[in-house]
Amino acid sequence: MLGSLVGVLFDGFAYGMLLFLLSVGLSVTLGMMNFVNLAHCSFAMVGGYVTVTLINDLGWPFLATLPIAFLAAAIVSIALERTLFRRLYRATDLDQCLLTIGIVFVSVAVAAYFYGTIQQPINTPAYLRGTVTVLGMTVGAYRLFLIGVSLAVTAILVAALEYTRFGAQVRAAVDNQRMARGLGIDVDRAFALTFALGGGLAGLGGALAIEIIGLDPSFGFTYLIYVLIVVAVGGLGSIGGSFAAATVIGISDMAGKYYFPELGAFVIYLVMVVILMWRPLGLFGRR
Repeated sequence: MLGSLVGVLFDGFAYGMLLFLLSVGLSVTLGMMNFVNLAHCSFAMVGGYVTVTLINDLGWPFLATLPIAFLAAAIVSIALERTLFRRLYRATDLDQCLLTIGIVFVSVAVAAYFYGTIQQPINTPAYLRGTVTVLGMTVGAYRLFLIGVSLAVTAILVAALEYTRFGAQVRAAVDNQRMARGLGIDVDRAFALTFALGGGLAGLGGALAIEIIGLDPSFGFTYLIYVLIVVAVGGLGSIGGSFAAATVIGISDMAGKYYFPELGAFVIYLVMVVILMWRPLGLFGRR
């Protein structure tokens, strides 16, 4: 009983860290820039399909594809921010939703055209397959790697957005664009870099997700729901909130499927409802 509980907690935490990587970029752009980007998981698809192409067609090693997946998704997000998103910064939430959900439909169609509708397989390195023993417990090597990457990303994000000049510029630009421009801050550049960061993290999450949850053209819609749940439960603009929410949702989902299989994925919606009734702004929401 204890062994199964530890296994559920570990697998749930690993799954939660995957959800964190997929959602933290949206939490940053939505919470700090007030832009409703429902196309966020399309950036994850970009990263995932770049990884699939590099590994299966060009023979790249898995770890070498991860920074390329981040850069590819970041570049796509900058292109969309420069051409489409910035025109709607002052638009209504409905206009932003309609534009970005339209981008999701386009990305799904493009992915299906070039890659088909089947799941995309990849070959991970031998050292990331199988299990390893940690503190007397047998755990999945890939899930342990995923947890390590997520913790490193969390530390870097907190440092970048809370303790650097760039983070201060972004917060100033969000609070008062006119004043920020008057102080010499390049607001357009700050917003573009923020979108690049959010999109790049989604691309990294999409690349890492292939081994655990797979990749097909429906990814942009399927996991958008999970991402929005994490952002809502964690609180807008809070990295710590996204981390805590992803952990709770991941463990709840895994425990629900293991101990209450008849309920399926309903458990995470129940957890979401309970938390939002307790804290309507999310666990770490401030507004």
